[in-house]
Formats: sequence, C-alpha cells, structure tokens
Amino acid sequence: MAVEPGAPGKVRALAALALLLNAFTWGVSWWPFRQLQDQGVHPLWSTALIYCFALVCLLALRTGAWRAFGQHAGLWVLLVAAGLTNVGFNWAVTVGDVVRVVLLFYLMPAWVVLLAWPLLGERPTSASLLRLALALAGVLVVLKTPDSPWPWPHTLADGLAVMGGFAFALTNILLRRLQGVPTTACMLAMFGGGALMAALAALLGMQYGLVGSLPAPTQSWLTWVGVLSVFFLVGNVGLQYGAARLSASTTSIIMLSEVVFASTSAVLLGAGELNLRVVLGGSLIFLAAILSTVSFRAATSGT
Repeated sequence: MAVEPGAPGKVRALAALALLLNAFTWGVSWWPFRQLQDQGVHPLWSTALIYCFALVCLLALRTGAWRAFGQHAGLWVLLVAAGLTNVGFNWAVTVGDVVRVVLLFYLMPAWVVLLAWPLLGERPTSASLLRLALALAGVLVVLKTPDSPWPWPHTLADGLAVMGGFAFALTNILLRRLQGVPTTACMLAMFGGGALMAALAALLGMQYGLVGSLPAPTQSWLTWVGVLSVFFLVGNVGLQYGAARLSASTTSIIMLSEVVFASTSAVLLGAGELNLRVVLGGSLIFLAAILSTVSFRAATSGT
C-alpha cells in the first residue's frame, strides 16, 4: 500500500531515489546488453541467464512461492506476458535505435486503454480515448520514416519494441487482476517468465538463423552477466521499495524518467538519434503517458 501522504519527507525522498534507480537501470540497460552482444552473447541468452539468477535467488528466500501457481491460473499468463516484455525490450534496444525503441515501447498506456475493457471491465472514457489517439498519433509520426511508405514497424527492432510495450501493458493489467495473490508468487512468475520465454525465443531464433548459440563460457562475458544480474536485482528492490511508499501516480511519473535516461545515454554514446520527427512523435507519446498518470491521480483522489 502506498504511504506517501503520511510518510516522512526523508522516506519519500529515499523512495523516489529508489524508483529513479530502477528507471536508470532499465534506461541504460541497453549498453551492457550491447557489450555482451559484442562478445557473442545474444540479448536473449543474456536475459535468460540474468533471470535464471534472479529466479534462484528468489526461490532460495521463498521456497514455497511456486505453490501459488496451482491456485491462480493467471500467474501462468503473467509469466508469458512478463517474459515477452523482456524478450521484446532487451532484444530491441540491442539491435535498434535506442531512442526510437524506448518511445515505441512506451506506447504502453495506449494498450492499457484497449486491454482494460475486456480484462478489467473498464470501459474507455472520452479522456482515455483522447490519450489513446495522442499515443497512436505519436507512434505513427515516429514510425513514418522517409524510407517507409507506411507508418508501420519495418525493422525487427520496431516490431519487438511494439510487441514488448503491448506485453508490458498486459503485465500491468494482470498484476491488477492478481492483487490478492502473494507478491512473491507474482515475482516468481515474472522472473520465471523472463528466463523461460527468453530461452525459448533464443532456441526458436536459432532455428531461423536469427540467434547464435550460446558461446563457450569466458571470464569476460560471465562477469558482464553477473554484474548485470546484480544490477537488475538491485533495480527491482528499488522498485519494490519505492512503489510501496509512494502513490501509484507519483511512481508512474518518476518511472517515465527511464525515457530520459535511455534517450540521453543513447544520444551521447551514438546509439540513438534525435530528429524533429522523433521529438514530435515522442512528445505526443510522452504527453499521453503524463495525462494517463494525471487521470489516475484524479480518479483515486475522488474515491
């Protein structure tokens, strides 16, 4: 439960810093994934190894967390959705323009509007449809390049980013449906999904020549995997700490800083490009996300 209103200022500040740590972790994760790619470790294999490590750590601390899977079928769906989120995002930021990928991934608020109706029974309002239109307009602007006649994903990275954003929206919807399920069981589903779906996607990709086999272990790339695993675990702890102490709307706004971290680091390191089209489309997507957060704050304050 969020405790922002009554929490001391130092607690709120620490919670905000913890969320910023998580946003920073995801925002710059493209760089270590590319370092591993340069050493022959495909991002799908990296993702599988990272989440296997997280899975082992979680099961060591909560040995009985897996029992909830027999009682809540939705956990299996969460496993697939969370796994596809990681497959889409981690692969896309490794092979595509990072700025473009992150913006397409953050089409997520638009997908939430579409998914909330059939899965949560929340009919779209005029305000939510406006946010949907803004987000879709933004993604069309980003996708319409001089080389493409239609604003449609025309590269592997584009398709993975859109798919990952859709899976991320589904993950958030499922977490709301599973509010009564123990947190450790949901974390197990998400970690397990990251490991299982990435491994399956890697094996399938090998059949079509899209993914290379996992190279022989070396101290260099194993060290990168170990550091990245700890990096993601610390980031996840930051998310759990911050989200439990700040309101959902405040959490959402802070987490949008991931776009800033990713875009800035990518432009500075030459892995992304900022042009007028990307800035304009990204602004529309970002505005839709901000309006979604403001709408949530207004709805919760009125209940």
